[in-house]
Amino acid sequence: MLSNYSSSNGLEKCPKLRFPGFDEPWKSIAFGDLVHEYSDRTKEENEDTLLSAAIEGMFLNTELFGHQRGASNKGYKKIKHGTMVLSTQNLHLGNANVNQRFEHGMVSPAYKTYDIIGCSVDLIAQWIKSDAAKRFFYNATTVGASVCRRNVEWDTLYEQSLYLPCRDEQEKVAKFLALLSNRINKQQQFVAALKKYKRGVIQHIFRHSFAQGNTEWTCVRLGDVFKKVSRRNTNGMVKNVITNSAEYGLVPQREFFEKDIAVDGNTANYYVIEEGDFVYNPRKSNTAPYGPFNRYSLSEKGIISPLYTCLVLQADIYPSYLAWYFKSDAWHRYIYDNGSQGVRHDRVSMTDDLLMGIPVMFPDRTRQLIYAEMLDKIEKRLQAAQKEYELLVSMKVGCVQQLFI
Repeated sequence: MLSNYSSSNGLEKCPKLRFPGFDEPWKSIAFGDLVHEYSDRTKEENEDTLLSAAIEGMFLNTELFGHQRGASNKGYKKIKHGTMVLSTQNLHLGNANVNQRFEHGMVSPAYKTYDIIGCSVDLIAQWIKSDAAKRFFYNATTVGASVCRRNVEWDTLYEQSLYLPCRDEQEKVAKFLALLSNRINKQQQFVAALKKYKRGVIQHIFRHSFAQGNTEWTCVRLGDVFKKVSRRNTNGMVKNVITNSAEYGLVPQREFFEKDIAVDGNTANYYVIEEGDFVYNPRKSNTAPYGPFNRYSLSEKGIISPLYTCLVLQADIYPSYLAWYFKSDAWHRYIYDNGSQGVRHDRVSMTDDLLMGIPVMFPDRTRQLIYAEMLDKIEKRLQAAQKEYELLVSMKVGCVQQLFI
């Protein structure tokens, strides 16, 4: 079990958090004594797997760029499991890695590559991604040709000291953080699997079922089941500015941007939306390629930009079913065939008549409710898993901050 620790001597270097049984001060070691630079080069083209180092970690070159970059990789640096890889350009931003993902590979000769000596490789692999390491590397850089670039002063870096515990404590800290990292990775995979499962269920319900020619499904125009909201914030009474996010839905703008974008006295033309209203945002994104179409679920009235289309349901269809329908891509083909790009390339431009012609498909009310409840349960499980993942990440960040000097 970890416990808080405070040194009795201000000159001694100890982390804030330690495992019981370890109370000796950490000792300084020059970075140059911790690593040994090597440069074993490839002699042939495509001699090994091409890797790239990024702030987020080590990747296959194809993972980052979608294809293998570089006209020639003869003379690239070979690396193995445990090799330290440092960027010469953005080291101060955190592009420093210890390769623990691949057994071997090759990287651009622009990187610096090192063996780690006289210390736990696993510990340095955890330290190198900490804020303490970012500060350490930043202190060995100077302003470059532009303010956004910093040059690495390698002699300064090698002379700088970092603090490390005895070997037993190194192994203890490294094992603990590795277990936490593994738990985070597993949780991240679980979240990704749930997202994939949700997408599959949505596609099966809203595309596959209707495509089978099931005559029990009904298809109508958007204008047959909705009417446009006409409420305006003319008196300026409503202050709750709402944004329509592809990822988070209809949320208060202050929550989303941490400030109000719309200013007082500039919202008279905004639409007033109430609980149950639907809002279409024509702005495209990766998660909503034809714009997010969401249902407002808050009890407090809100106001939203007149650039959005706000709708009130008029038909006897479960609103929760429709909320999921508009998260599917069942209506995207219509937008693709009829919509055009607006003044900005990232927005869909449609007339009201075309917009109100969007197809709305639905089964009988019993199945509407079944589908909505099923997807609500999946979403609830996904949100719980996402929250657990964020909690684990936060826990690791907190531990790392207190486990390293």
